[in-house]
Amino acid sequence: MDHEQGFTMWEGYVDWRNRAAIKGCHGGAVAASFVLVVEILENLAYLANASNLVLYLSKFMNFSPSASANIVTNFMGTSFFLALLGGFSSDFFSTYYIYIISATIELMGLLMLTLQACMPSLRQPICASVNRNTPCKEVGGGHIAMLFSGLYLVALGVGGIKGSLPSHGAEQFDENTPQGRKHRSSFFNYYIFCLACGALIAVTLVVWIEDNKGWQWGFGISTVAILSSIVIFLLGSRTYRIKVPTGSPMTTIFKVLVAAFSNSLFPKNSIGNVLDTRETPQNTTEISEEEGHGEQNTEIQTEMKDLKFIGKATVENTAYPSLHCTVKQVQDVKIVVQVVPIFMSTVMLNCCLAQLSTFSVQQAATMNTYIGALKVPPASLPIFPVIFTMILAPVYNHMIIPFARAVTKSEMGITHLQRIGTGLFLSVVAMAVAALVEMKRKRVAKQSGLMNSTEPLPITFLWVALQYLFLGSADLFSLAGLMEFFFTEAPLSMRSLATALSWASLAMGYYLSSVIVSIVNHITGRFQQTPWIYGSNLNHYHLERFYWLMCILSGFNFFHYLLWATRYKYRSTKTDDERDQLDNTPSEA
Repeated sequence: MDHEQGFTMWEGYVDWRNRAAIKGCHGGAVAASFVLVVEILENLAYLANASNLVLYLSKFMNFSPSASANIVTNFMGTSFFLALLGGFSSDFFSTYYIYIISATIELMGLLMLTLQACMPSLRQPICASVNRNTPCKEVGGGHIAMLFSGLYLVALGVGGIKGSLPSHGAEQFDENTPQGRKHRSSFFNYYIFCLACGALIAVTLVVWIEDNKGWQWGFGISTVAILSSIVIFLLGSRTYRIKVPTGSPMTTIFKVLVAAFSNSLFPKNSIGNVLDTRETPQNTTEISEEEGHGEQNTEIQTEMKDLKFIGKATVENTAYPSLHCTVKQVQDVKIVVQVVPIFMSTVMLNCCLAQLSTFSVQQAATMNTYIGALKVPPASLPIFPVIFTMILAPVYNHMIIPFARAVTKSEMGITHLQRIGTGLFLSVVAMAVAALVEMKRKRVAKQSGLMNSTEPLPITFLWVALQYLFLGSADLFSLAGLMEFFFTEAPLSMRSLATALSWASLAMGYYLSSVIVSIVNHITGRFQQTPWIYGSNLNHYHLERFYWLMCILSGFNFFHYLLWATRYKYRSTKTDDERDQLDNTPSEA
C-alpha cells in the first residue's frame, strides 16, 4: 500500500475519476450492494422477455413451436456467449466502463422491440387458425429484420453486462485477508440471490402484464428497468474501486502458446528439463527473486512439468527474442488450460437448463394452468426454482457454509468443485423427472381424446414444476460455484474473462440444445415417418424420448466431470505469500 496525505491507497486500483482508490472510502460491502441492486434490475429486464419469448414468437410472429424454441435458445446462447467479449473488454479496459456501454446497447435493443410491439404495422398479423396442424404465415421482410436487430442488440448488451458486472462486484473486496475472501464468497451467493429476485418479478408480474395487457407493456417495463439500472450504477460511482487494466489477457495467452509451439518445432537444444533453460542470463532476475521461495519454486517446477508443451515457452530462443516468456506468464496460461476441462463439463448441464425456457413452457401451455381460481401464465413456471433459490441461497451462505467450515476446519468449507458436482448430479435427476412427467402428460392427452385439440389437458401444470425445481437447484449450485471458482483461480489480469466462462458455458449449452434437437430430428426422421421433435402440435412430439436421451448424456457428463475434478489442484490452496508472489511477478505482456 502507498500512503498519500495520510490515506492508505489500494494498490492497483483507482476510483471512477482515475485517481488512486482509498482504503475505507472505496470498495467494500457498500460498493458491492450497488452492483447487487443493479443485477436485480438487469436480470428483470432480460428474463421478462426471454422467459416468455417463445410464446411471443409463436403467437404474434407465427413461428412454429420448434422454430420458436430454436430462436430463443440461439438468442439466449448468443447473449451468454458474448459475455466472453464483455469479460475480455473488461480486463482490457475496465469493468466500470464496459458495464455502462453494454447497458446502453441493451437499452437501444429494448427500445426497438418496444416500438415493434406497440405498432401493428411493424409486426405480422396474428394468425387466426384454430387448427394446430395448419401452419401460419411467418413474419418476414423488414419485420423480421427489426425483430432480430432488436433481439441481438439486447444480446450484445446482456453479454457485456454479464462479462463485467460480477467481476466488478467481486473486486470490491480485499482478497488478501480471510474476512475479505469470505465476504467475496458471500457476494457470489447473493449475486445468485439477486438474479433470482429479478427473475421472480420477471416471471410473475411482467409475464402476467405481457399475457393480459400486451407485449408492448412488457418490453416497456424492461426498458425502464435497464434505464434505472444505469442510473443506480452511476450513483454508486463514488464508492467503487476499479482495477487498473494490465493489458489484454489474450496477448499473454497467444504469446505463450506461440512461444511453446515455436520452441517445440525449432528447439535450440535438446530439452530434458524445460526449466533448466531459466538459468540463462535473461532469466537471472527471475531466479534471484525466487531463491527465497524454495517450496514455491519446487511447486512451480512440478506444475510446469504437468504441461510440458506450455512449459517450453520459457526456453530462450535467440531467433525469436520477442517470444521470451516469464515463468509468471506461463503459469497464468497453465491455469487457464487447467480450468478448461471443468468448463467443458458444465456445458451439458446448461443444455438441460435450456429446456426451462423452451419445451417446458410449451408443455405447461397445453395443461391446466389454474391454481384454484388463479390462472398462472405458463411462462411463470420458473417461479418455483426462483423461490427455492431465494430461500436456499441465504440458508447456504449463513448456515450450510459456516457448518461446513467448522467441520472441515477450512476456509471454503464446501469446495467450488464439490458445489459444481452437486449441480451436475441434480441435472441428471431433473431430466429423468422431466421424461416421466411428459409420459404422464401424453397419457392423459390420449385418454382424454385431446391429442389434436387446443383445449387444456385435464392435468395440472404443477407436474412440470418438478423438473423446474431440480433444474433450478442445479443452477444454484453450479452457477455460483463456477463464478467463484473461475474468479478465484484465474490470474489477476484475466479475472473478468475467466468469470465470463460461467456464462459462456450457458451459451454453449443453449447452442448444444439446438444442435441436439436438429441431430435427433435428422436421425429419427430417417427411421420414422415423423421426427421426434417436429410439427406444430406438441402432443405429437416424442419429447419423453428426448428427455431420456438428455438424462443419459448428462449421466456420462457427470462421470467425465468427476475424472477432471478429482485431479484438479486448487491454486487458492497456496498460502497468501505464494499467491502474492505469483500474481506480482513482473510480466512482459
